Amino acid sequence: MDMANDADTYDFIVTGAGSAGCAVAGRLSESGKYRVLLLEAGPRDTNPWIHIPLGYTKNYTNPAVNWMFESEPEPNLNNRTLYQPRGKVLGGTSSINGTVYMRGTASDYNDWRQRGCEGWDWDNVLPYFKKAQNQERGASELHGTGGPLHVNNIPHEWPLAQACIDAAMQTGIPYNPDFNGPKQEGAGFYQFTVNNSRRWSSARAYLGPAKSRANLVISTESHAQRLIFEGTRAVGVEYRTPQGLRTARAAKEIVVSGGAFGSPQLLQLSGLGPAQLLRDLNIEVVRDIAGVGENLQDHFNSYLSYRVNQAITLNDIGNSVTRQVLAGIRYVFTRTGALTGTGIYAGAFVRSDPRLENPDLQINMSMWSTESRTRDGIVPHPFPAFTLSPVHLRPEGRGFVRIKTPHAADQPAIRFDQLRTEYDKSAILYGLHLCRQIAAQPALKPYVVEEILPGPKVQTDAEWIEDTRQRGVANFHPVGTCRMGHGTDAVVDPRLRVHGIAGLRVADASIMPSIIAGNTNAPSIMIGEKCAAMVLEDAA
Repeated sequence: MDMANDADTYDFIVTGAGSAGCAVAGRLSESGKYRVLLLEAGPRDTNPWIHIPLGYTKNYTNPAVNWMFESEPEPNLNNRTLYQPRGKVLGGTSSINGTVYMRGTASDYNDWRQRGCEGWDWDNVLPYFKKAQNQERGASELHGTGGPLHVNNIPHEWPLAQACIDAAMQTGIPYNPDFNGPKQEGAGFYQFTVNNSRRWSSARAYLGPAKSRANLVISTESHAQRLIFEGTRAVGVEYRTPQGLRTARAAKEIVVSGGAFGSPQLLQLSGLGPAQLLRDLNIEVVRDIAGVGENLQDHFNSYLSYRVNQAITLNDIGNSVTRQVLAGIRYVFTRTGALTGTGIYAGAFVRSDPRLENPDLQINMSMWSTESRTRDGIVPHPFPAFTLSPVHLRPEGRGFVRIKTPHAADQPAIRFDQLRTEYDKSAILYGLHLCRQIAAQPALKPYVVEEILPGPKVQTDAEWIEDTRQRGVANFHPVGTCRMGHGTDAVVDPRLRVHGIAGLRVADASIMPSIIAGNTNAPSIMIGEKCAAMVLEDAA
């Protein structure tokens, strides 16, 4: 750990070295003109499983690099709690996620602009996506090269993944060679933030080139406890290290990048948030901002699993020590094989209603299946199988993140309110029926033996909904809890400045006014890029 000196003054302090925070700190320190302190509650990213793409299964429940959050009981899901892995390490969740690179649709960002977020329409965010990218497919109108974030094609051939795509096409879904291209709808292979068969997290992308910069201090095992104010100006951060509490001051600005759970938690602990919540916990109210912690959104999904007749899935590796050793040897010496990917290689984007302008469902096609995926770990079925998972991309449920104690070490209350409306139900029902239809197509006939989850006992819509209440999960894409925009329920303005507070911005997925249609890592990195550009512009 690089230790900042107590009460040191920096130009900028960034709290949280996740997908956005690494981009912010890397860009702010790039010119060498400013002193930057980056605080990260977790350790350095030295765990070897971080850098092996399939190693995300090892860190899914590893408390050394994972916050391992748990939601409150969800009333629409039979009062079940939902496990929420979040990265607690350099790179944040980009160090433990599935590495899928997805930006959403142009209309997602144009909708932000319609909600009053000037400068966040597609034409204005695309340059930051391109600036970040080093796209394997080369530069184009929609893709960039030369950026720090490597974006590559599928690293390993899986015949079953191709068969899933072919089956989707046999249902009438068109082929799509690039989900980040002119249109999102269709079936095809994903792209990944992987380079030379190694995970390319935001830390690898932005902090790797910054290692030699004397003006950037990266302080790991440094958990921000609260922000320090002089009046209504943020001037410092109190953070906890193994050596005790320390304080750092910011001469210019502080950027909070703790993610959709961590950022509202830190603001609330610091006196920014719903006044009554803070007073009930004896926290001095610096500013009553009702929207801090509200507007929580996440994609929602359930899944169908199918047993196959050949040992061609990741289950077969997970259940065999011999296969694990052979896969490891192959990876170490050739950088090929199963360990080069995360098992989610292909998918499809579809509309649950033909009247919709854009897809509202993502069908993930995973080359594994599990008996359970909880905070106790991932347990594969003891036979070859794969999974089709419909993900509802535009849910209407809105939840919250609220501190329960005045202590940063205590997890906040997280509530999603999934499966709340009739549309939420009808969309996921459409996806579940479609997945069963895909599995029945000729392309998968040579492989599929039987449906094992939920199984043929589930047939009617009522049975599907009850099964979804029992097995459906949030999709690990939380956003929206420090909503960008105007009005009393907005937390930050379109330049990501906290309303009514000087010297303080938020930059991560929490600022999204509405969730985008796709995986959220790439948009979070874009937000970091755009935030850094605005900070530098205002500092000039």
